[in-house]
Amino acid sequence: MANELKGKHVAFLFTEGAEQSEVEGPLQAVREAGAEVDIVSLEAGEVEMWKHFDKGDKIKADKSVAQASASDYDGLVLPGGVANPDQLRASEDAVAFVRDFFEQHKPVGAICHGPWVLVEAGAVKGRKVTSWPSLKTELRNAGAEWVDEEVVVDSGLVTSRKPDDIPAFSAKLVEELAEGRHEQQRAA
Repeated sequence: MANELKGKHVAFLFTEGAEQSEVEGPLQAVREAGAEVDIVSLEAGEVEMWKHFDKGDKIKADKSVAQASASDYDGLVLPGGVANPDQLRASEDAVAFVRDFFEQHKPVGAICHGPWVLVEAGAVKGRKVTSWPSLKTELRNAGAEWVDEEVVVDSGLVTSRKPDDIPAFSAKLVEELAEGRHEQQRAA
């Protein structure tokens, strides 16, 4: 991955409790592909990531989700971790931010528990997705076709199950971001 994403601007949306490997792996891949990245969180400032159930490193959020607009970005990434998406889906600003990417037909990547936020945003109906297995019923109840695969791409939406899937997730994410807008994307 060299310059496929040169000139692209990508938002990574997460908060306290994001799985560190699911932030760092895709973040490195997107940056190495040449994209400019903003870390967006519930509030600007330091955000502590987790390594499963243990506290991990801190990373600086460039802006709060209330200050961010999907129209300023070419794509969105939603890392997992159990606590992270549970907090995001309770935030009206975060849910609206995510929903706007789908309304603007922009690529979105979500890994592990990240698709939980997609349910709240009404973005999975009629889509094929994967996630951490414990979200299977909720995703199906929201109208998604859930499958147990390493990485699934459906009209610009890239989903994966777990940290072991990060290399495949990152590669497909870069590919979808490089491709750009997805006008053929299904209505949510």
